[in-house]
Amino acid sequence: MLRRLALATALALAAVVAAPAFAQDSAAAAPAANQQTPVQIVQGIADQLGTAIEGHRAELKQNKEKLISIIDEVFLPHFDIDYASILVLGRHAREATPDQRERFAKAFYNSITHRYAEGLLNYSRGRVKVLPFNGDLNDKRTVVRTQVVLDDGKLVSIDYAFRKSRSGDWKAYDVVIEGISYVTNYRNQVDAEIQKVGIDQLIKNLETQGEQALETMDKDNKGGK
Repeated sequence: MLRRLALATALALAAVVAAPAFAQDSAAAAPAANQQTPVQIVQGIADQLGTAIEGHRAELKQNKEKLISIIDEVFLPHFDIDYASILVLGRHAREATPDQRERFAKAFYNSITHRYAEGLLNYSRGRVKVLPFNGDLNDKRTVVRTQVVLDDGKLVSIDYAFRKSRSGDWKAYDVVIEGISYVTNYRNQVDAEIQKVGIDQLIKNLETQGEQALETMDKDNKGGK
């Protein structure tokens, strides 16, 4: 089972895959990623996160909302939120009304960031190694590979899938941890939950229970395997 640090370093996509409406304001205020390669984007995220966390752990431990705001500022501008949200909702994205998609996005984002944010307190700049890019850069899609060092020295592979947006800049849309895609993982869980309780009830559960609702989804998903 992956440890919380490995999950937290990949929190960016996991937290925002279904949050287009909720996250747009934060993304709009951040510097554009134009002219940056995917490798440069990931390395920049790692550096910015180190600056934001190191030396501020005690303060951030007491102020979870500030910790979450760091996630917004550092990660969100570099993810294709609209595309990722469609992937997570899968066939239900077509069935949902605009209001349902917006409510789901906000509730899911809030739930998952609150669940994993504290894992970032263990982050330090040297824990993430961005591997050199090999081969030619595809005009539309590519993958950036990284390794995260855990407390016991073991390495966890975390890959970021990127696609070029209509504006021409690169944005990530999926994170793969040790071969497990966050988009696929949460799409399966969301699909199972919607089939069980319906999309409206799922949204209400996320809005009112947050982290607990996600934990229940995780347990149900594992129990069904």
